[in-house]
Amino acid sequence: MMRGMGNMQGMMKQMQKLQKQMKEDQAKLNETVFTGVSSNELVSVQFNGAHEMTDITIKEEVIDPDDIEMLQDLVIMAVNDAMKQIDEHTQKTMGKYTRGIGF
Repeated sequence: MMRGMGNMQGMMKQMQKLQKQMKEDQAKLNETVFTGVSSNELVSVQFNGAHEMTDITIKEEVIDPDDIEMLQDLVIMAVNDAMKQIDEHTQKTMGKYTRGIGF
């Protein structure tokens, strides 16, 4: 009976350690800056790991009042690029916590 209690306490300590590491990794991820760019780097955006945009840069030569659709497409392209990077980095960083659990 005591042997089982010791194992349970050990498992609880391991879980607490894992939870602490997971929170630290998530905090680091949220602080990471991801830069997404459009073709020819005419538009670039920066996001943090929490998917919040922190900056956008639009090169002057792409601003054409007669072709606003092109600018919109370039912004979408840059944002999608950043989102893809965040998702890949999140999976690489946080995926280790869900591997083998069935998620």
